[in-house]
Amino acid sequence: MPFNDDFLWGGAVAANQWEGSYDIDGKGLSIADVQTAGAHGVPREIHDYIHEGVYYPSHDGIDTYHRYREDIALFKEMGFKCLRFSINWPRIYPQGDEDKPNEKGLEFYDKFIDELLRNNIEPVITLSHYETPLYLVDHYGSWRNRKLIDFFENYCRTVFERYKGKVRYYMTFNEINETMNKKEPFFQAGLRFKEGEDSNSVKVIASHNMFLASAKAVKLAHEIDAGIKVGCMVQYPTTYAKTAAPQDQMAQRFQMMPNWYYTDVMAKGFYTNLCKAQLKRLNVNFEVSEEDAKLLKEGTVDYIAFSYYFSSTARCDDTSDCIVKRDNPYLERNDWDWPIDPIGLRVALNELYDRYQMPLFVVENGLGLDEHPDESGTINDYKRIEFLKNHIIELKKAVEEDYVDLIGYTTWGPIDLISVGTGEMKKRYGFIYVDKDDRGNGTLSRSRKKSFDWYKEVIASNGENL
Repeated sequence: MPFNDDFLWGGAVAANQWEGSYDIDGKGLSIADVQTAGAHGVPREIHDYIHEGVYYPSHDGIDTYHRYREDIALFKEMGFKCLRFSINWPRIYPQGDEDKPNEKGLEFYDKFIDELLRNNIEPVITLSHYETPLYLVDHYGSWRNRKLIDFFENYCRTVFERYKGKVRYYMTFNEINETMNKKEPFFQAGLRFKEGEDSNSVKVIASHNMFLASAKAVKLAHEIDAGIKVGCMVQYPTTYAKTAAPQDQMAQRFQMMPNWYYTDVMAKGFYTNLCKAQLKRLNVNFEVSEEDAKLLKEGTVDYIAFSYYFSSTARCDDTSDCIVKRDNPYLERNDWDWPIDPIGLRVALNELYDRYQMPLFVVENGLGLDEHPDESGTINDYKRIEFLKNHIIELKKAVEEDYVDLIGYTTWGPIDLISVGTGEMKKRYGFIYVDKDDRGNGTLSRSRKKSFDWYKEVIASNGENL
């Protein structure tokens, strides 16, 4: 059973990592716009406001705001069937709570989407990709406040109506499970914890409000255009038990519970037994009202999208705590010390499809490398080719041998852009090299890497020629 002819090959990006122009044409600040640059082992700082003289990578990105036609032309040359990108929420609603949108922001996405369609590239839109308006954080406490549900619905209505008939695939929140997985989940939920506040309770409340916002978005999309498909999107951390010890088998489950918590609610439409067990592990008492339960049931997603980069191992120590590490001795590691595990992608696809029996979409997968052009200006990124080749082989097995229903595959960062984890440029994922360094210096010129022509052949052959 080969890939369908309409299988969506392409790449994935985020507005805050490539657009730049953070304060142009009426755009407001997002939570990404107050995050400094970091490095491997050096965390990014999150500021309350923009400090003069500090470098914030999102402010310039790779200037796609002005160079999008050039970038889309390169994607067309590779034969992209789709491009996953995010709409920067505060570009449309600068504060997030306005009644009327910023027309200049919409006009940019009008041009961007039309350019994709002219080049036969299907737009796949993430509605919130770490880009919550900073104003909503400062004035409403972000997603701990139910008012954001209505603000998000208003934003979604504007986008769905504006691009009716042009966009078929949407995702609500990028890697929504990072809300619970991060100690300080500023990236996704925009939460700042107050002194004495129980962070677990806040995460649960914020997650619930995001569930409701997603459900409203799904219902709204279907009302506006029956052809729209709206998915959830999670980071999927394939996890193996460290040993055959029964305690380690439970550790593996404990590690996956906060991730399935999100897909259970959004795909099944209710808080399952696993969700209730996770709440107990968090020591949080949480009850769902009848009205909320009804909305969750009515607003289940149409598909599950996920990112996959590496796998981990889990074990329990003497206190029964779950210890998760990326220390699998059977796997090689990349430049950022992440395990390279192509088979883990097949495991992820099967776990999700067996659990939910709904279409899946791999929307992030890639290899970050510290790369520099040689004397001829060429980047022979054979490591990237090998990485992607081996992951696509396992992807094909999941479809052809395991009968997983898969919509498409988009590599992360088809063009070099800002790393969300470190704020670096040198952590490069692209098929296209961008001349820019970690301090924002460079010409921003684009050039093709060796992998450019390789991926072009993969798409042209529908995954046959690897």
